[in-house]
Amino acid sequence: MTRLKVTQKRSLIGRPRPQRATVKSLGLKRIGHTVVKDDRPEIRGMIFKVSHLVEVEEVDE
Repeated sequence: MTRLKVTQKRSLIGRPRPQRATVKSLGLKRIGHTVVKDDRPEIRGMIFKVSHLVEVEEVDE
């Protein structure tokens, strides 16, 4: 199964509330914080919405 490693790269200061909520729902807390999520359409959609704030890598397990 493929998983996605998501890292927050930019600050949420001055960002619209829906973008801040999306980053929070991904489980990211601060710049440089990384989480590993399952590769599902819901997660891909959230990443697409905040793609300018995060960096994504595919990880095989």
